[in-house]
Amino acid sequence: MSQFAFDDAAAKAMEAIYLTPDVVAQRARVLDLLAPSPGERVLDVGVGPGLLALDLARLVGESGRMVGLDLAPAMVATATARLAALPQAEVRLGDATDLDLPDAAFDLAVSTQVYEYVADMPRALNELHRVLRPGGRALILDTDWRSIVWHSSDSARMDRMLACWDGHLVDPHLPAKLGPMLRAAGFEVRRVEIVAMFSPRWQPVSYAGGMIGAIRNFVRANGQQFGLAAAELEAWWSDQEALIAADAFFFSVNRYAFLATR
Repeated sequence: MSQFAFDDAAAKAMEAIYLTPDVVAQRARVLDLLAPSPGERVLDVGVGPGLLALDLARLVGESGRMVGLDLAPAMVATATARLAALPQAEVRLGDATDLDLPDAAFDLAVSTQVYEYVADMPRALNELHRVLRPGGRALILDTDWRSIVWHSSDSARMDRMLACWDGHLVDPHLPAKLGPMLRAAGFEVRRVEIVAMFSPRWQPVSYAGGMIGAIRNFVRANGQQFGLAAAELEAWWSDQEALIAADAFFFSVNRYAFLATR
């Protein structure tokens, strides 16, 4: 199963989803939980297009420091351009399992929608623990795709579509295991809460509006590995279009935010 290649086109598509109102609200909640202060040093693992990093850099101010890491050169380029005017911000290529950073270098760390792509989670969390100072705070947010509620006229076909979609991740059900993993790495879990991506009606400028196209494209490229013919994919798409036209669209999936301290 091929995973996403975060090239320039994927970076632009992700940026568009991150600018939708429900993801903007998620970003605000992440900032509330992490509570950055002026002068703090913050690490963003998996910086993506740099929207959260921009807020973090502004909140820690020029007396602080914000370092963003990403494996994808297209994401690093996008985030670097977004943060170019802030001298306290730096974006570089980096791997969550091998942070090329000093011990105890950061007061805060954040990673949103990243660790579900990481195969060696114990190593990644040990690295996160290493680069935080004692008492430092970490905020991790990921989706458990078992939480999805998505209206369809053919639930079995929808299940087959989503089983294929799960293949774009290393672990589509990471949050259920994340608490014990954090504790094993030496963290104390302080708070866990749900951040829902919820569309009770169709809204094209939403997380659901962006994901329906992303899932269609991924299944088109990978569906044969799950026995999904092109005709079945198009039937799913046509069904969603009909539900939208009938004002019967419904989509909800849960993300889980873990706030922990070193």
